[in-house]
Amino acid sequence: MIILEEILDTVNHSRERRNSFANLILDNPEVLPDLLTICARVDDEISCRASWGLEFLCKNNLEAILPFLDQLIPLVPNVYQHPAVRPMAKIFEYLITSYYQKKSPKVREYLTPQHRQTITEICFDWLITDQKVAAKAYSMTSLYLLGTEFDWVHPELKITLENNYSSGSAAYKARSRMILKKLK
Repeated sequence: MIILEEILDTVNHSRERRNSFANLILDNPEVLPDLLTICARVDDEISCRASWGLEFLCKNNLEAILPFLDQLIPLVPNVYQHPAVRPMAKIFEYLITSYYQKKSPKVREYLTPQHRQTITEICFDWLITDQKVAAKAYSMTSLYLLGTEFDWVHPELKITLENNYSSGSAAYKARSRMILKKLK
């Protein structure tokens, strides 16, 4: 894990660095459990960089994370630093979109009903707590899709979006309008 930490010290917001790191993980999948362990160190700034790399990994090859969902999903509720919450919300959006819209057989095999229920709860938490707009927007999309399976989600999502609309940023309002339109 020491070498992984040294590499993570070079990862920054640049797309090039995050993509390079994701490719390194794809080429060395045996370090994925160590990467998740670093993501779980939520008080440490390195967990944010690990989360950025994990997001890019999932963007490039979502199937790589599937065997590790039992490690990933339970750690996410503990993530609280905004730079780490956003990539976790995006990973959930990738998983949920792949499950419900793309109907990926692999994702449908690995993403259990319990995983989907837990993701639903986490996304609602992000939606109603003090999070940056990106995490909220990704959560709205995930919750809309999850609501096609869980009957209670769409009514709760609609109420939450309507109640928070007036205090939301322009980006929040734009995504809210899009989701509310679909809920009509």
